[in-house]
Amino acid sequence: MSPEPMPVVAWVESPLQLVGAAEWAAAHRRRVPIAGRLTAQMPETADELIARGAPFGRCEPYLGIPWKLLSRHKHWLVGDGFSGQFRLAASILRPQRITFLDDGANALAFADTLIGRRPFTRPGITERGLTTHIAPFALDQIAGRGRVGHVDFFTAFEFGESRLCELDDRGYAVSRHAFEWTRRTARAYVTTSAGRILLGSARPVDGRMPLAEYLDWIRLEASRASVTYLPHRREPESQLAAVAAIPGVCVDRQSLPVEMVLAGAIERLEIVTLPSSTTTTLPLVLRPDSALRSVAPRSVDA
Repeated sequence: MSPEPMPVVAWVESPLQLVGAAEWAAAHRRRVPIAGRLTAQMPETADELIARGAPFGRCEPYLGIPWKLLSRHKHWLVGDGFSGQFRLAASILRPQRITFLDDGANALAFADTLIGRRPFTRPGITERGLTTHIAPFALDQIAGRGRVGHVDFFTAFEFGESRLCELDDRGYAVSRHAFEWTRRTARAYVTTSAGRILLGSARPVDGRMPLAEYLDWIRLEASRASVTYLPHRREPESQLAAVAAIPGVCVDRQSLPVEMVLAGAIERLEIVTLPSSTTTTLPLVLRPDSALRSVAPRSVDA
């Protein structure tokens, strides 16, 4: 007889991580309870996933570390391996098995951390305080679990042969998904601009692009043809108001991750975006005749 599977829980902090948990649960035919951080779009995404039949158990919202829930489950599905809260919880509770879900392109950076290509720090962030002190303990815990084959990645990203070999040498397994469950359960979606979509970005919010330059980019795209603008979940109302005032732009306030929205498109889409992880995830859910164009920020002034 095969051993009884470990009790599993998904600890997720973003809508994309929550979708990843649904994909894992469907692929493994397991009912997974959810510990979800209360961030933008999380309640709406959880409700929609459940309405579509996601094999979730009880969904519990959290702002901190769900200590009791984590302690009752030996297998953790973790959305953010760089999280200081995850480092602390893993160091103290020592889960027997860990599966890392996608946190955007950070999945690649985290894999590189586990094989020693880069430090245990979130890309682009200067860390201080407790998170830096507990990082070695968390990394040692993950490595120890990996050596006995109890750490893996469940990802939509292509890791590349070299990275996969180094992960395998350390005991880390990688399994791919292509949003099969998301596509199978998608709801119909129609744009208001003949299939032309502009994906919103949090670059101005994060200080990675001046707001004026961002709005110039949108004006340029809208001057070519009208667009349906899908906001990023972290865009403030002031930025959305400025976008909505641009001629040729129709703001469509979806409360779900773009992968869930566009998987149900019933028309050919032309999608324009600034560089982001969506250039990897969206081709997996779009109709084959759709087009996705990523525009480098510096091209705005071209």
